[in-house]
Amino acid sequence: MLPLLVVAVALIAAGIGAIIVSSSYDTPREARALGANIAINDGASNPRDLSANNSPTLIRNPVDENNLATAARIDSPAYSCSLHVSFDGGGRWTQTPIPAPPGDTGACFAPDAAFSADGSLFVSYVTLKGRANAPDAVWISRSTDGGKTLQAPVQTPLGRRAFQVRLTADPTAPKRIFLTWVKADELGLYQFSNTGNPIMAVRSDDGGVNWTEPSRVSSSSRQRVVAPSAAVGKEPGELNVLYLDLGDDALDYGGGHRGQGGPPYDGTWQLVLARSTDNGATWKESVVDDAITPTERFVVFTPPSPALAVDRDSGEVYVAFQDGRDGDADVRLWSLPQKADTWSAPVRVNDTAKGDGTAQYLPQLSVASDGRLDVVYYDRRADRTNVLNQVSMQSSFDAGKTFEPHVTVSDRAFSSRIGTGVERKLPDIGSRLGLLSTDTRAYAVWTDTRGGSVKTAKQDLARGVVAFNDPPRLSSAAKTGLLAGGIVLILLGGGVALRQAIGRKRAA
Repeated sequence: MLPLLVVAVALIAAGIGAIIVSSSYDTPREARALGANIAINDGASNPRDLSANNSPTLIRNPVDENNLATAARIDSPAYSCSLHVSFDGGGRWTQTPIPAPPGDTGACFAPDAAFSADGSLFVSYVTLKGRANAPDAVWISRSTDGGKTLQAPVQTPLGRRAFQVRLTADPTAPKRIFLTWVKADELGLYQFSNTGNPIMAVRSDDGGVNWTEPSRVSSSSRQRVVAPSAAVGKEPGELNVLYLDLGDDALDYGGGHRGQGGPPYDGTWQLVLARSTDNGATWKESVVDDAITPTERFVVFTPPSPALAVDRDSGEVYVAFQDGRDGDADVRLWSLPQKADTWSAPVRVNDTAKGDGTAQYLPQLSVASDGRLDVVYYDRRADRTNVLNQVSMQSSFDAGKTFEPHVTVSDRAFSSRIGTGVERKLPDIGSRLGLLSTDTRAYAVWTDTRGGSVKTAKQDLARGVVAFNDPPRLSSAAKTGLLAGGIVLILLGGGVALRQAIGRKRAA
């Protein structure tokens, strides 16, 4: 019996070794939409509430994984802004009033939100004043109870005419926050009257009480820059700011379209990443792509925002945006490994036929703690007339080199032609979507128009969830090793324990 026992031990060891060394699986991680979409804003079910809610930011409290928050702008019937919070992982949402500054400061607009490392919630917004509804001041409000209440707002040093303000928190420094924005001077109807309006950044190390002197992010040689988005990098002091350089595009930047729809600008744009290694004091630029082909017109005050995300573990930087170089709008992704100087060639994310005449656009990125990269975007593949939107998501498990097939997150199609500006054939569905990724879930929030019409321009915030399956099954080699060892054990009369183990595995 001793030789048989030795063989059994060897076979069992081989099986265990297969488990340890194997990195291949019978099936990949699978994703599926989980449950029905839910509306975040209460007014979604109220036909009398005609608010146009769009451009959501979705964030999670680092000290309470069930505490989520989303901030969104409201375009009509009056300019406003909203904050909704959840304490059960996004199942139920309540609206938190955003306190107005003292005095006649104008309407709240274009909010953004971020949780700091200690769980404090910060909300930024601009106030609009004057006949042109131009930004007059930028404010910060703080919450220490997960967003149930907000403290009185504090004015920031950004001054007047701060457009496209974004708020970013440093996940390693509890009280460090950044603001980035476009600093404009003269304004006209649907236009920045002058070129040369720079992208700026400012930092606070005490939760918004005191601020550094603003620094110029974009190079002075770039005359038409818009849509900054920031993300803290892996290395200490690293801040990345992504933006669009519109080049010679006076159609959009200078309002040459007079707010009317029509063919997009017939030139190209650049995607540019500026990086600081000293917490925003100085900057160095890197061109992500210099041949972005525009796919639609927009009003320069509310441009589409390119997406930026950083893998906090590897330091890899990811960028995504829509591009029309293949004849229609496709989602493309670029990546830059930590300490590398050269961006990857663009990867076409959406799994549609090239040039099929449908648009996939306005992507948002998020990286889970296990390194999975998720991309969510508006998707018109199901409508050959290229009008009805769905929301799709695709994931990459190899740092953005390849993507799994798309998952439809929205449970109903909705029109892309509902929103302010529809009467001018330039409807605005917002500047971004919200996306939040964990190891087992991805949460998406978007502008949904199923409750509106061309006449009402009503837009609501919808939430969808994508669930990922359990870790993949063992490789065939591992199974073979376990089976061989099990057969010998059974022959030796030791099969009871193994049968129990198999029974437990089947039950699981």
